[in-house]
Parts: sequence; structure tokens; C-alpha cells
Amino acid sequence: MSHGEKHCCQHGHHPLPERGWVQFLLLLVINEEPMHAYQLSEELEKRGLVRKDRFKTGSLYTILNRMEEKELLSSQQEESEEGRPRRVYSITETGKANLRNGLEHMLRRKRMLDELERYYQQYFPEAQGNGEQENA
Repeated sequence: MSHGEKHCCQHGHHPLPERGWVQFLLLLVINEEPMHAYQLSEELEKRGLVRKDRFKTGSLYTILNRMEEKELLSSQQEESEEGRPRRVYSITETGKANLRNGLEHMLRRKRMLDELERYYQQYFPEAQGNGEQENA
């Protein structure tokens, strides 16, 4: 980690949640509607945002609890259809701001990558398609 990144993150200004992509993706899904942990895991897998069986028992709860401690999420206990209580997570205003900042950061990065692609196409036309074939 560079000095600049360390400085940035110490003051809470990092554009993405400290736990990286998983927290960011959880914010993305919970922003749409409150969910319990099992629903979140299923939704992330269904959308192809995480690989199947990404979360071990308890690991998702650990992440969600940390996010709640950071006030990115709030939760409340609700009765399930099976009769067992379950914790349903909702995004907070802090979580929404964090999500918005992360999305803005990614859109800036996408614009930069688009510009790099245009540059590549302009200055290396003979290489067009070679990189795509290697990654296929």
C-alpha cells in the first residue's frame, strides 16, 4: 500500500468500504431493499457478483456486523416464515454516501480505462484483437 493510500484510508475518505468489494457489493444490493444474510448471499450469487458458495457459515455475519459497527448498515430482528427470528439489514445514510462515493470512483476509473482503450486503438491498431484472443 502506498503512503497516499494509507493516508487516505486512515481518515475514512477511501472511496470504497474498507473491507473492499464484498462490502461494496453488499451495500449495492441492500440499497435496493433490506435483506437478511441468506437472501444477500443468494442475491450476490444470482447476479454473478460473487462465486457460488463464496461465504462460509458465519463469515457473512462477521462482515455485516463490521458494517453495522461502521454505521454503514442497521439491522432489526424479524420473525421468519419458519418461525425463527432473523436479522434484516438496511442501508444507512452513511452507507448510501459510501456507496455513492464508490460508484463515482468506479465511473471515473471506467472513463480512464475507456480513454486508455481509445489510445490503444489509435496507436496500436496492428495489435487489435491479439489481447482479446489471449484472454478468451
